[in-house]
Amino acid sequence: MPAVLGVLTAGGDCPGLNAVVRAVVARGIRTHDMEVVGILNGWDGLMEGDSRSLDRDDVRGILARGGTILGTSRKDPYVHGDGWRSVERTLQSNGIDALIVIGGDGTLQTALHLHQDSGFPIIGVPKTIDNDIAATDITFGFDTAVQIATEAIDRIATTAESHNRIMLVEVMGRTKGWIAAYSGIAGGADMIIIPEIDYDLDAITDVIRRRHRHGHNYSVVVVGEGVEPPPERKVESRMDAFGFERLGGVAYALAPELEERTGFETRVTVLGHLQRGGTPTATDRVLATRFGVAAVDMAAAGQSGVMVAARGTEMVSVPLGDGCAEVRGVDAQLYDVAQTFFD
Repeated sequence: MPAVLGVLTAGGDCPGLNAVVRAVVARGIRTHDMEVVGILNGWDGLMEGDSRSLDRDDVRGILARGGTILGTSRKDPYVHGDGWRSVERTLQSNGIDALIVIGGDGTLQTALHLHQDSGFPIIGVPKTIDNDIAATDITFGFDTAVQIATEAIDRIATTAESHNRIMLVEVMGRTKGWIAAYSGIAGGADMIIIPEIDYDLDAITDVIRRRHRHGHNYSVVVVGEGVEPPPERKVESRMDAFGFERLGGVAYALAPELEERTGFETRVTVLGHLQRGGTPTATDRVLATRFGVAAVDMAAAGQSGVMVAARGTEMVSVPLGDGCAEVRGVDAQLYDVAQTFFD
């Protein structure tokens, strides 16, 4: 059993990260008599030697806080460093025997490479509001994002109805449409456009016109940020400071097309980072806590190169490679449910 456990959060922030950190510290200290070292600012901190010891008092009161008390970054040891050699010194100088890595598919891929290159014990915890990590039924942060998006759709529907408008609501999710599908269904959207399903502007136009003919003089359309824009209105590709593609803005390409085809005034709301910030829901707090506790128990049991996965009502370990083998998309059955209400 490791005597010193390291923990880091990497990639985008997500509601529930602090709940995982809190659980790791409490479970490690109280149940397994471990020391816990927090790595600051993700992989950047592991490369630069930025860390701090964590005890129970350090994590009291953080359960309901958004973001992460450890900080995060999008730096990567294999992109911005020399792989395993970039992080080895920090692990050794802190006496860390095993590392819990909390992150999305990119972070988990890096964790897998480090484990494969060194054999160092690493436990992955899947984190993303996008809900697209393979091998787990759900990820924490997703429920909070859906709740925020649904509340926004509820509000936007009333102003759309008042002004007889088409309202496009663009939500996060990167290349997958989980947030769009769930929030669209929950918010009673009249149309949902997701990256997994090809859309037909003519068919969408027909639905909106039919609604207006039947006296429903407004429509709310939910759009996933990873949807391809119409060919005639391409969105310029943008990169962040670390070389990763920045999505967002496809609704602004779709809006003029729908306005031109229907003749109805069309407005856009891009929810953006509102979905990632703030207080996690009760569901995400419990789920994140369970992930954190399970990760520590797996480390204490000597497991390595695994990821915690939610399967039904259980927390199980799966090979870390399974968690980042593919990006999980919305299944056809869920979208079929959504299509029931496209009228």
